[in-house]
Amino acid sequence: MASINVSGPIIVIETDLLCAEVHAEGYVSGVFRDTFVDRESGARDNSFGLDVADFLLEPRWDDPAVEVEHPYHGHDAVHGHLPRRYVEGPQICTQAGRLDFELVEGKSFVAVRQWYTWQWATYGRAPGSRWEQTLVFADGLRYFLCADRITSANDVDALIFRLDMPGHLRHDAGDSFEQIYLSYHGCIPSSEFLEDFPPDGKFLYQRDDAALPDSMIRARQVTLPDGSAGPWLAGITLAPEIVFQAWCHQRGYVCFIEEIGGWPVKAGESFGAAYAVGWFDDIEEMHAVAAARDGATGIEVDARSWRLLED
Repeated sequence: MASINVSGPIIVIETDLLCAEVHAEGYVSGVFRDTFVDRESGARDNSFGLDVADFLLEPRWDDPAVEVEHPYHGHDAVHGHLPRRYVEGPQICTQAGRLDFELVEGKSFVAVRQWYTWQWATYGRAPGSRWEQTLVFADGLRYFLCADRITSANDVDALIFRLDMPGHLRHDAGDSFEQIYLSYHGCIPSSEFLEDFPPDGKFLYQRDDAALPDSMIRARQVTLPDGSAGPWLAGITLAPEIVFQAWCHQRGYVCFIEEIGGWPVKAGESFGAAYAVGWFDDIEEMHAVAAARDGATGIEVDARSWRLLED
């Protein structure tokens, strides 16, 4: 039976198929690094966290005529040559320090809801946009459902929310994974990630409204401690059209950044995305879940049940 236990800022979650932790202090948001365990195989995420939240951006370079307190550092191996500048910050995962949260315990599921209000803004805008995250862990599922929602404090021509999806992959010369699967590209052997390259070097996804993908799946097949090939850890964005850009590049680890939005937003308006993140035996199983839950952009939870929502 699904259970949830709290010890200070550490929230320990167990279902019949999964174990996980959510930390409300320190490195925050999403599932905490290396705590997401598949009971069936013993596989762990080997990440820096799953569904980890960053900041708000827009697809423009900083104005060289304006002195900016929080400049965006592009044109390098970390960020590549993709135009970006900050809208609001700080980075939630590394700088929020602490998140408020509430818990829901249902009959066969548990849920965690977290939120944060960004503290600074750029180019004369007011800080105050709000991020909310809901995580649902249900018995009978080897994956959890999660959703991020942004309510903007500003009018922005193209507002982007950046997150890790499913989460960055730690490895040493490809020792922790067999291959990567990107639904918009295909399978990629671990040997492609032995040397660093920028986000726009290889495997970059950029939304084309004239040719939207049927699915948005980003996964890696893990290597188990005994050296054998294990299950896949996948992040499935359930409404693929919400993804603005996504990359999978090597920078000492495999960086699974995803950005959602990229559309005009007025102050007070909200947007978001929902995901299935977890363990799968094969690529066909990932696609089956993506098809079954297609179109979801949020999650609603009460003490009796949870359900996916569509905008």
